[in-house]
Amino acid sequence: MKYLAIDLGLKRIGLAYSAHKDIVTPLPAVMRKNRNQAASEVQKAIKEWQVDALVVGLPLGGSSEDEMRRRVKHFVNLLEFEGEVFFQDESGSSLEAKALLKGEMRYIRDGRVDSLAAMVILQRFKNSYFL
Repeated sequence: MKYLAIDLGLKRIGLAYSAHKDIVTPLPAVMRKNRNQAASEVQKAIKEWQVDALVVGLPLGGSSEDEMRRRVKHFVNLLEFEGEVFFQDESGSSLEAKALLKGEMRYIRDGRVDSLAAMVILQRFKNSYFL
């Protein structure tokens, strides 16, 4: 099964891909101008990588959980994706991603941290799903 993980942000959308049980690869992030443009670019990645399932990061806990859940589900609906959609707790994924990028590079806002966060989300999902 081929998975695409999505770390949805207001400025950038991190993406990661996996077609193998043990390997997850970060993809270039989508620079978000508006939700329709962002959905279109994510849709292109879904088609290019022939994805069977989406794993979407969802921030659990906190006072804005309901609002974030609504926004995330709205974005997923824009994708018109026919496969399975899984939601995975993304709490702390950006901090883990920043830890993977030691030094000055982590301060560059080119989407690397966002896609590494998507990679962390997908690894968490696969670790819990394939136990």
